[in-house]
Amino acid sequence: MDKISYSKRSKNMRNIPSRNTVPELFVRHLIYSMGYRYRVNVSKLPGKPDIVFSKRKKAIFVHGCFWHCHDNPICPNKHIPQSKQEYWLPKLEKTVQRDNKNLLLLKEMGWDTLIIWECQLNVKANLINILVTFLGKPR
Repeated sequence: MDKISYSKRSKNMRNIPSRNTVPELFVRHLIYSMGYRYRVNVSKLPGKPDIVFSKRKKAIFVHGCFWHCHDNPICPNKHIPQSKQEYWLPKLEKTVQRDNKNLLLLKEMGWDTLIIWECQLNVKANLINILVTFLGKPR
């Protein structure tokens, strides 16, 4: 059972941005400080990746663990909604299906992709290693 009213919950959910989220901005600032240059939300690519390196044909998605159903069992941000499951479960499942479809389309187009999960932002050194491994040295 939800502890707040439907109208209040609805207002809260409407205020959650789809672009320029705190995790995205964190990753973008980190990448920029490492010497990489990129484009943001390129609409010509499937799924409008959050960060795009056109010359390298690499794309990064920064996923929220709840919204994109992170399947890591030790993820602290993962949970299944307890209320309105008839609404939330299909909605979240569609998001996962759309993500998988977009990743497949990008792979077919010759792009390499990386998903950075919200819970990975807690250890900056690990994230830097992941990014350098994926991107190679900055040009």
